[in-house]
Amino acid sequence: MSKLAAQDKFIDLSDYGRPFGKLLANALKNTRFTPIHVTLLFGIAGLIAIYCILNEYYLWAGFFIVLKSGIDAADGELARLKNTPSYTGRYLDSVFDIILNFLFLMTICYVSKTSFGLTLIAFFCIQLQGTLYNYYYVILRNKSVGGDTTSKVFEYKSPRALPGESQKSVDILFRIYTIVYGGFDKIIHALDNDAYKVKTFPNWFMTLVSLYGLGFQLLIIAVLLPLGQIEWVIPFFIAYSVLIFILIGIRKIYFK
Repeated sequence: MSKLAAQDKFIDLSDYGRPFGKLLANALKNTRFTPIHVTLLFGIAGLIAIYCILNEYYLWAGFFIVLKSGIDAADGELARLKNTPSYTGRYLDSVFDIILNFLFLMTICYVSKTSFGLTLIAFFCIQLQGTLYNYYYVILRNKSVGGDTTSKVFEYKSPRALPGESQKSVDILFRIYTIVYGGFDKIIHALDNDAYKVKTFPNWFMTLVSLYGLGFQLLIIAVLLPLGQIEWVIPFFIAYSVLIFILIGIRKIYFK
């Protein structure tokens, strides 16, 4: 099942790992590998990238960061191929993402000797940026005819477990998910609380919003590291947050 109807599909600049993800998912579809195994695998790729940053192997760090994005795309693809959608996998994927984002920035902080306070601000900014992308994308998916509605615009309670997964696991991961993402969701909802009323978003607008997708954020880091610009990673993502207000302004003015 596609996440979006054909007319709603857009060029997602953060989803460059999708072709590799599809190849990997197809290679694993007749094996015992599950989507959760793939989620664990992208976590390992992220940890290897962190090891490379610590040892100043920046080209390899960039490679494993990009590889992480490719593997990250494979778990959802494998779930669709095996027809095994899972809230457990969805929440675990998101929790792994925020943990790795924090570790990436803290490692960069340590190696570049950047201020810890600025790094925390950058982490807050990078998560808020990603939340805006997810907010608009989930709205679009829920409005799209035949689109993927596994993710909800507003999530107030743990969903009922799907066949093949434990309700207890879903409940635990949902609680963790709401703890680590809930604050960011509330901020974005407060900044643009009428967005869910919009019938749809134009493809060009969603392509612009995808500049805030996690894959594109990681690609920026993967490029800056081998260029020897590690000290610019933290200040860049703080300044990059200006786009939040530009995107919300465009939405409020042109798409009501």
